[in-house]
Amino acid sequence: MAVEIRVMMAVVVIASSLISMASAIDGTATYYTTYVPSACYGFQDQGTLIAAANPSLYNNGAACGRRYRIRCTGGTNQTPNPCRSGEVTVRIVDLCPGCGANQLDLSQQAFSTIGNLDAGRIRIDYTQV
Repeated sequence: MAVEIRVMMAVVVIASSLISMASAIDGTATYYTTYVPSACYGFQDQGTLIAAANPSLYNNGAACGRRYRIRCTGGTNQTPNPCRSGEVTVRIVDLCPGCGANQLDLSQQAFSTIGNLDAGRIRIDYTQV
C-alpha cells in the first residue's frame, strides 16, 4: 500500500511538472532602472524583483500583483553568454506601453539574476505562479 501511494505521488509530481512546462510562454525581456511611480502602485515601494507587463498581459491593471517565474532561454543579439542559470520570480507592478506581445520589462536586479545586462534583451519563458 505504501509503495502504491509513493508511485501515485510521483505520477502527480511528474504530471504537474509537465503541465507547468507546457504552459510556459515564450517571449523576450528587457530591463529598466526607475521603479517609481508605477502604474499599479504609484509611489509605493514594491521592492526590486519587479516587472512591467506588455499592454495585453497588463489588461487594464488586471495583472497588478501577479507573480511570474522567468527563465532566460537565449540571446537576441551577438552578446556572448546572454543567460545566467536559474530563474527569477517577479511581481507585476507596472505597464510597459512600448513592449511587444509576450515581452516583459524587468527591473535591472531581476534581469541581472537571469541574464547578462550587456545583452539588453534576452529570450525568456515565463509562467504565472
